[in-house]
Amino acid sequence: MSAQPSPSTGFEQLRRIESSRIFQSVVIGIIILSALTIGAKTYELPPLVEGSLSVMDNAITLFFLIEILFRFAACPNKKRFLMDGWNLFDTLVVVGSLIPLDNSDAVLLGRLLRVFRVLRLVSVVPELRFLINSLLKAIPRMGYIALLMFIIFYIYAAMGSMFFADVDETLWGDVAIAMLTLFRVATFEDWTDVMYATMEPYPLSWLYYLTFIFLTAFVFLNMMIGAILEVMSEEQNAEQAQKAHDERDEIARQLKAVQEQLQELTKQVSEKSGGR
Repeated sequence: MSAQPSPSTGFEQLRRIESSRIFQSVVIGIIILSALTIGAKTYELPPLVEGSLSVMDNAITLFFLIEILFRFAACPNKKRFLMDGWNLFDTLVVVGSLIPLDNSDAVLLGRLLRVFRVLRLVSVVPELRFLINSLLKAIPRMGYIALLMFIIFYIYAAMGSMFFADVDETLWGDVAIAMLTLFRVATFEDWTDVMYATMEPYPLSWLYYLTFIFLTAFVFLNMMIGAILEVMSEEQNAEQAQKAHDERDEIARQLKAVQEQLQELTKQVSEKSGGR
C-alpha cells in the first residue's frame, strides 16, 4: 500500500518553489516587462504594435493573478498572508488590474493600477522592501524634524517679509510667498540672485541667507539622514536577531527529531532483545 503524501509535504514543496531563485527571477522579469509595456504605450505606435502590447498586457495581468494565487496557496497561514501589508498591496494591485479598460468610467483607475504594478518590484526584492520599511518607520522621527524645520522657515519668512518686501514684492510680499522663496533658497535654485537683490539696500543681508542655509541645508538634512540610518540600523539588528532565533528554533527542532529517532531505535532494539 503506497503512502499518501501529507498536506504539510505539499505546502513545503509549494513554499520551496515560491522561495526559489528561479521563481523570483521570473516574477521580477515579468514586472520589468510590465514597466516597459506601460512606458511603450505612452508613444505613438503602429496599430499592430499597439495590439501586440494589449495582448501582452492581458497576458501579464493573467500571470500576476496566477502568481498571487500560487503564493496564497503556498502560505500555510492564510490569515497571516492577508494581514501582511505587502501581500495585501500586491493583491489589491492585481485585482485592480482586472478592471476592463473598455469601460470608460474605469479606464483611468485601471491604467493607474497597471502603473502601480511596477511597485510590486519593491515587494518582491527583499532589499528594496527593507529600505521602504525602514523609511516608513522613520517617518514619525522625521515628522518632528520637519516640524522644527517648518518653525525655522516661518520665522525666517516673517523676517524676510518685514525687511525685504519693499525690495521685491513678488518674492517677499507675505509670509506664504516668502516661505516659497526660502524653499528656493534652501534648494540652491538661483538663490544668489535673491541674495544680491537684497544686499543692495541691506549689505549685511547675506547673514540672513547663510544662517538659513546652514540650518536647513546642513543641520536639518543631516538630522533627517541620521534618523533614517538609525532606524535602518535598528531594523537590521532586529532582522539579524530574528534570523538567529529562527536558526536556534530550527536546530532545536532537528535535535528533537534526532532524539525521537534515537528513542525509536532504542525501543526497537529493546523489543528485539526481549523477543529473543
